[in-house]
Amino acid sequence: MTTVARLLADRASADAPGLRCADDGRAWTWRETVAECAARAAWLKTGLKAGAPVHVGVLLDNVPELVFLLGGAALSGAVVVALNPTRSAAELADDARRADCDLILTNERYADLARGLDPLPVLDIDGAEYGALLAPHAGAPLPDVSDITPETLLMLIFTSGTSGRPRAVRVTHRKVHVPGESLGGRLLKPDDTVYCPMPLFHSGAIMAAYAPALFAGAELVVRSRFSASGLLPDVREHGCTYLHYVGKALSYALEVPARADDADNPLKIAFGNEAAPAEQKAFADRFGCFVIDAYGSTETAIAFSPDPFGPPGALGRLGDGVKILDPATGRECPPARLDEAGRPLNPDEAIGELVNTQGHGLFDGYYNEDAPDRLRDGMFWSGDLAYADGQGYAFFAGRTAERLRVDGENFGAVQVERVLADLPGVRRLAVYGVPDAASGDQVMVALAADSFDPEAFAAYLRGRPDLGPKWPPRYVRLAAELPATASNKILKRGLAREGWRTADPVWWRPGRDLVYRPLTPQDAAALREEFARRGRLHLLEGSR
Repeated sequence: MTTVARLLADRASADAPGLRCADDGRAWTWRETVAECAARAAWLKTGLKAGAPVHVGVLLDNVPELVFLLGGAALSGAVVVALNPTRSAAELADDARRADCDLILTNERYADLARGLDPLPVLDIDGAEYGALLAPHAGAPLPDVSDITPETLLMLIFTSGTSGRPRAVRVTHRKVHVPGESLGGRLLKPDDTVYCPMPLFHSGAIMAAYAPALFAGAELVVRSRFSASGLLPDVREHGCTYLHYVGKALSYALEVPARADDADNPLKIAFGNEAAPAEQKAFADRFGCFVIDAYGSTETAIAFSPDPFGPPGALGRLGDGVKILDPATGRECPPARLDEAGRPLNPDEAIGELVNTQGHGLFDGYYNEDAPDRLRDGMFWSGDLAYADGQGYAFFAGRTAERLRVDGENFGAVQVERVLADLPGVRRLAVYGVPDAASGDQVMVALAADSFDPEAFAAYLRGRPDLGPKWPPRYVRLAAELPATASNKILKRGLAREGWRTADPVWWRPGRDLVYRPLTPQDAAALREEFARRGRLHLLEGSR
């Protein structure tokens, strides 16, 4: 098995297009791209840290410098720590500390966040100081990479677990190369162009955009931030044949008013995960491409091969030791009995947790942290719920109550609960995920309280600087008391199963603004109709 360093070395003499910035049009051949990476590698090896690889925290959008830094780390043995700018300054400081960051690289957009990372050195990639540090290494030769192995650590990418605190997943050269070879070898040729508008601080863009482009020698086009209205113009202008997406990206693109010539574009494949089946078909039909929606997580311990001839919405067939187990008993769940609409008739027994029973796949562990909730009895427990039909096709059925994914962002329910802990007049509360009609989850909170003031609640949220941008609850349930075990632990699974379909009063915010109003029977009917229209009604039926 090769390494990212070796793949870069293989591109060092290629004059084919290598990297392009869709924001400003700057472009580099692969030869020029690798030369920039070599300069960063030389800088990273100049004694920044004695006796151990330097850990460089990056607080950046999808800018070319991030690609150069990633290549520089691959060639030098350094480690890129992908910091998530949607987190608060205090959380980022804790992330950087636990990842052993030696310095932080950022730009003006995140200058305020970066100030909270003191006493770590912070460099602006567009500033004179950083330019002066790199200048002596321009034209540096490729370093000797014989000591870089597939097991060498390349990145740390944060994810969330049931404990509520994000953990840094160890991303080795192997973890990047394997999906690069799989996708790049099957889906790309050197004359293809990969469009990457999804954030490179998530594993999806690294594994499904950067890695396959590098393996195939295809051009990588980065866009600092995803723009639904800019998607098709970018694809056309830069000749993009492959798109990587996550979550609601396809849904957002479909909200842009359609034109008769939308299919007149070079796009051949859209590859990603968590798009609703209806959105997959609508995007493929409108833009004249093939959509491949795969299953994936930052840990990459479980993988499916999507089957274009399988049932709509299926992740693929279970195989290679991947099973659906009852998390309470550890026993394998029986196949789902499906109605004519494809909904499970026996969700209580058929829905379980996706488990790799033969090992850990590409998961190399968390950095300086154990994973007892993921690794048990030599198996990897994903925390993702699924069911399978009689032919072994698996269908995603949501996440355990403690893990949420909203608009492509992973976080733990406990994190939100800590922010809401000081709500006045609340005896107890519980935060959990409920399905979103388009993709992923929405945040719901159940409050044990005598009354609810929606305006005061919204004001409380606005006044909390530690509230992540994806964390404000979409739904608020008011109850006299919350169901609990004999040991006084709140039974979140039952709350999540009922969701907003409960006799208790529920408030919600239909839009993005923090404005809450009662959820009416008409609202509930409209929501159910939206789930049905998007091909995700089984998430409601299966969670009752």
